Amino acid sequence: MIKKIFAKKSLGQNFLKSKIILNEIISAGEISDDDFIIEIGPGKGALTEKILETGAKVLAIEKDSRLISLLEEKFETEIKNNQLQILEEDILEFDTGNDPPENFKNKKYKLIANIPYYITGQIFEKFLTADNQPELAVFMIQKEVCDRIVARDNKESILSISVKAYCEPKYIRKVPARFFSPTPKVDSAIIKLQNISKKTFEESDASEKDFFELVKTGFSHKRKVLISNLKEWAQKKGINLSEKFDQIGLDKKIRAEKLSVQDWISLLK
Repeated sequence: MIKKIFAKKSLGQNFLKSKIILNEIISAGEISDDDFIIEIGPGKGALTEKILETGAKVLAIEKDSRLISLLEEKFETEIKNNQLQILEEDILEFDTGNDPPENFKNKKYKLIANIPYYITGQIFEKFLTADNQPELAVFMIQKEVCDRIVARDNKESILSISVKAYCEPKYIRKVPARFFSPTPKVDSAIIKLQNISKKTFEESDASEKDFFELVKTGFSHKRKVLISNLKEWAQKKGINLSEKFDQIGLDKKIRAEKLSVQDWISLLK
């Protein structure tokens, strides 16, 4: 008999209860029976069940030890058939090069998850910058964060540029708070990260470290124009900013929020 387990606030748990939303996550993930899926924080297994119905193989990584036995009981058959593997681990400690399953380092995979909102940024950074990146990811995240990533107000940020440097984020839909138990204080949204790669850096021969140093410097004072924020950086690099802006076609009154990923790359060259 499966016992009742209540959400842990300390782990940011809010269990999704809408079948319509679960189906939309599966649809966004373009999941087929030959896919390998990593699910972060399966909770009580609502999303896990939908993923398994596609025939895909799943590695479910759950930090909450209370939920492991529940998941093992609920998915006993799928575990025996080697369709599902449950790993009790903190996702931030998960090693994409050495952890199960076997040969994971060279395995293509998709990330599908209703993730704890307080570690959203850390999860994005961990997997987007990994040597073994996912080929696609679908996350349930806080709506406000989703809006910032896709720049729905047409204003880029450090967060949006950091994500877009590795992939194409797509806003799928808003998910009202009432679709969760317990009900969170904020609405959520489904975001899809597609065409994940490091082509931005490989094709331009730009250093990831230098790129993010430049972006953070450019956003250091939001009320200032970009050319003012970059003065010290340019002096260290021996770059004439006025000439550089003219060369790549940037208005000298432009602010960091108006630059694309390619604009930042052009500034580095």
